[in-house]
Amino acid sequence: MREALSPNKARKLRGRCGGGKSIQVAKGVTLPTPTGGCNCKGACIDPRICACAQLNGSDFPYVSKDGGRLIEAKAVVFECGPKCGCGPGCVNRTSQHGLKYRLEVFRTPKKGWAVRSWDFIPSGAPICEYTGKLMRTNDLDNVSGNEFIFEIDCLQTMKGLDGRERRPGVLPLPTSSHQEGFDDKKTESSAEYCIDAGTTGGVARFINHSCEPNLFVQCVLSSHHDIKLARILLFAADNIPPLQELTYDYGYVLDSVTHADGKIKVMPCYCGAKECRKREKRIALELKVILIGLGNISAFVPSNIVVCDLL
Repeated sequence: MREALSPNKARKLRGRCGGGKSIQVAKGVTLPTPTGGCNCKGACIDPRICACAQLNGSDFPYVSKDGGRLIEAKAVVFECGPKCGCGPGCVNRTSQHGLKYRLEVFRTPKKGWAVRSWDFIPSGAPICEYTGKLMRTNDLDNVSGNEFIFEIDCLQTMKGLDGRERRPGVLPLPTSSHQEGFDDKKTESSAEYCIDAGTTGGVARFINHSCEPNLFVQCVLSSHHDIKLARILLFAADNIPPLQELTYDYGYVLDSVTHADGKIKVMPCYCGAKECRKREKRIALELKVILIGLGNISAFVPSNIVVCDLL
């Protein structure tokens, strides 16, 4: 059972785009050394001379309008990082600028906790980052009490299997050194790393699935270029009016997951979409999500988020 939360327990905190809880690194996991960046000064303006823009197809993936918006979905977005000469206000650091919208975690009749915004959100705007503990997928057997596990699998993003609409102009992942540690056959079978939000995490863990979502998942690389350890961001796929529930497609496929006894797991969908697939089974697409329940929600309330007991 998901714990009920009364309005007097609502609270607001401060934090970044991950919703107040940044990525924690588990023992045995070593983050890559920061990759060399561009030589731009102040802000990246000219894509012809910006090294980071070259990785994005010789153009910037964002426009500065509305505080930064992603022009189109890509296999991977390369942002400016700690080794770049530009400052924190650079448009190519859009996903690093923190929460921009007033988000609310609320309770629904059938889907448990959900998330919506009090503000209008324009298409292409970054919503939040999926955060938690970064760990090796093989170590999950030694972890008790897992609730939300996301497997980082950008290979499926590149193959267009991530459950979101692929728009014209989507660029393939650059070749050579920008695929650090990439093994196509190995990655195809399973993701090496995952994000465990069972004990720490942000608002993204409360966002529900929909067969007709208004968000999409985007892999982002900023401090390094190892796609196995990409940051996972949620962006607005459409203009989203205030108080509309935020959702993304988890990437379900029918009859693909079974219990230990071999019986198929039946997971009813309550998204309410016109083209709802109704009965779904979860597999690893861009992210693999394992939902085992939710304990004390107050331990996961992210920054700038209001939690209420409504609906």
